[in-house]
Amino acid sequence: MNRALFFKITLSGEGISRFRRVIQASKQKITMKKIVIIYGLIAGIIVSVIMFISLPLQEAGYITYDYGMLVGYTSMVVALSMVFFGIKTYRDQQLDGKITFLQALKTGLVITAIASVMYAISWEVFYNTIASDFMERYTQHYLDKMAANGATAVEIDAQRASFESLGEMYKNPFIRFGMTLAEILPVGVVITLISAALLRKREVLPA
Repeated sequence: MNRALFFKITLSGEGISRFRRVIQASKQKITMKKIVIIYGLIAGIIVSVIMFISLPLQEAGYITYDYGMLVGYTSMVVALSMVFFGIKTYRDQQLDGKITFLQALKTGLVITAIASVMYAISWEVFYNTIASDFMERYTQHYLDKMAANGATAVEIDAQRASFESLGEMYKNPFIRFGMTLAEILPVGVVITLISAALLRKREVLPA
């Protein structure tokens, strides 16, 4: 393209309009990154703080392992509600109250990913400082529960062998990190899908 044609397009209404669209798209991308980081960090902090509060109570016997799982998954749902609010903030503040399902899905999944990584890192910190014998104690709890429910010695021994194999795998930090991610990621995906389906409709909680 020669210089004269370049200036003609640039100074024309079409050129200015294109430039404005590029700037607007760039601003939206930056703002989206800011929103997903903020809401992802908030979600990660919530789920991590609840973990650091509830697990010592579980270790001390104030919360049983069964209730501990309930507390854990409830904390994930509470924390990942930030997915809904993050998508809504992006829709209302940057997209004039209108967002597509795919835009909402992308936003929610990134928030979920940030929160999930924070959750897995928090568990690694807890595991390596306080709860390195977690698998042994959980195994014993589960086997005691089986015995109380009338399981035979053969069934208990088979389950013990299965737990021992899992325990060896769990010592590998990469496998452990992946297993921890697998606890929270499905929760975030479900909440993201629900949030994206709801918030793509302008009439749902308009700004």
